[in-house]
Amino acid sequence: MRTIKIEDKDYPKRLLKIKNPPQRLYIEGNEELLNNKSLAIVGSRKCSEYGIKYAKEFTKEIAENNITIVSGLAIGIDTVAHEVAKECKGNTIAVLGSGMNHIYPEENQNLYKEILTKGGCIISEYEPNEEVDMKNFPERNRIISGISMGVLIIEAGYRSGSTITGRYGLNQGKSVFCLPRSIGISNGIGTNELIKKGAALVTNPGEILREFGIKYDLSQKESNTSIETIEIEKEYQEIYKLISYTPQNIQYLSQKTGFKIAEITQKLIMMELQGYVKSLPGNYYVKRK
Repeated sequence: MRTIKIEDKDYPKRLLKIKNPPQRLYIEGNEELLNNKSLAIVGSRKCSEYGIKYAKEFTKEIAENNITIVSGLAIGIDTVAHEVAKECKGNTIAVLGSGMNHIYPEENQNLYKEILTKGGCIISEYEPNEEVDMKNFPERNRIISGISMGVLIIEAGYRSGSTITGRYGLNQGKSVFCLPRSIGISNGIGTNELIKKGAALVTNPGEILREFGIKYDLSQKESNTSIETIEIEKEYQEIYKLISYTPQNIQYLSQKTGFKIAEITQKLIMMELQGYVKSLPGNYYVKRK
């Protein structure tokens, strides 16, 4: 472990430009990543299938273009971003809200070790023996956005940690990007609010990569990755076309297809057994990832 003080010449340059920069950083791993091109990717701890799908897709495309992915080692979208990025050229930085001797959450201790093994970096402004204190995590988020060139919020609830990170990014003059969500989806309230406050609505990684001066052939990517090739029985196709990674209610499906509730319920049960869809509480359904 190494300590870098704010007056040291190798202190991360982007952090020097934010309000209330940490006076010192405790660092493990590849500290050269701290001044690389980087993008923070954050999102809900209680992430949806939609969030997981697009966190994987965006992280992979961005990291494969040698951009370091910054996140907070939390469960949910943060974990997805770290997991994908550590296998790519851009690698990943995890910013902790506690000391290095108290990794939180405990279930991500192996991920912490894997990040270091794969050439990533872990940083914290807290003394190594500083225990977990939940009030530190919102404050930690200013470092996630501050050390990055931009912030991508995959999904976020109202007043969530990810929303706080997005607000820090806007206040720091960073490029902040959000995936849009349907009105009424709880994990979309935060992102939709940030879009109203000035964050950029994005629907593909190329919109972010262009901000970094990187060319991105969207048409080629769409032809290779965006078209679903799943084969599904004819009797289920009409229903399947209406189901996405955003939950759809059974009443909506019934209204759109003209099937009675009992009939469509039977079909959905068979579709779930065959692995095409997944049921959620409240008679909602989503596509399998």
